[in-house]
Amino acid sequence: MKPGHELPVIITAAVITVSSTRTPETDESGSIIKNLLTTNNIPITLYLVVPDDISCIQDSLQAALKEATCIIFCGGTGLTRDDCTIEAISPHLQKQIDGFGELFRWRSYQQIGTPSILSRAIAGIINSRAVFCIPGSPHAAQLAVEELIIPEIRHIISHARR
Repeated sequence: MKPGHELPVIITAAVITVSSTRTPETDESGSIIKNLLTTNNIPITLYLVVPDDISCIQDSLQAALKEATCIIFCGGTGLTRDDCTIEAISPHLQKQIDGFGELFRWRSYQQIGTPSILSRAIAGIINSRAVFCIPGSPHAAQLAVEELIIPEIRHIISHARR
């Protein structure tokens, strides 16, 4: 990291699991994400489990934008008929972080092979806040948060605020 690239910003997180079957008690991926964030001194200011429904996802996005600088949507990014997280979030992104999805799929490919092409993981900026949409599996959640989001979140927010 070059000096001056990171501002002294406070990072807070919203974790939103998109699933029509999970509950806060059964949300293993959400628990992994929350644990990784808090272990890295990033407080969770909002945690929700919402169904695979575009308006519910967009409502949770609006709530998260008021509460956090880093917003992670987990789930609803696949190819099934119900998966609609990308469709709900992508129209709101003011800037896309294409490298996030590319690097996520590359790291996934190294671990699981060609099924990684099914991932539609994306990231971007809305109102100087970082928004990530990642797959709902526990392994994918850990990979995205531990290897990509946590190492770069301060850098991302710093640039988004310039």
